[in-house]
Amino acid sequence: MLKKYYPYEYVDSVFAIDYEKLFALGYRGIIFDIDNTLVHHGDDSNEKVDKLFEAIHGTGFKTLLLSNNSAARIERFNRNIGALYIAEADKPKTAGYVKAVEMLGLEKEKIVVIGDQLFTDISGANRSGMASILVRFMQREGETRIGKKRMLEKVILSIYKTNKAYQSRLGDITKKEGEGIAEEEKTVL
Repeated sequence: MLKKYYPYEYVDSVFAIDYEKLFALGYRGIIFDIDNTLVHHGDDSNEKVDKLFEAIHGTGFKTLLLSNNSAARIERFNRNIGALYIAEADKPKTAGYVKAVEMLGLEKEKIVVIGDQLFTDISGANRSGMASILVRFMQREGETRIGKKRMLEKVILSIYKTNKAYQSRLGDITKKEGEGIAEEEKTVL
């Protein structure tokens, strides 16, 4: 029952992923969540995220932002990135994921979904038959309050961590510890 929430991989941040290794594994498209995955909730993109997308696109990946946010919020975030996007995606329902596959023009087996929430990003990817990478959600410094969903995610992740069969299903796709992760981007879960 809980395995529908299990990611293929669980990493510290989008900056800890070795995208060249993902490309070598045959992946050609990446679907990203935005809030608390790439930036803090509601923030615009920043120079580091812009450079990350430049490098990802330079590797040959197609990217798409799949968000439950409004088009106006995504367009503001996306202005320097130029990724395809789907607004008001109603994740974890599969319709947004199916539309993303169509927009990317790739087979779903060649796409990986990256997000910070088990109940939306990862569940939707799994239900849609796509590989998924969970990143630790971004929490602002000094922020201590987390919601009930995050508490439940902690419980599910503690069970996930005991089940080795569901971990590291993509292989070694992380950069060496600390490589490419600035102190301000470290996250908490």
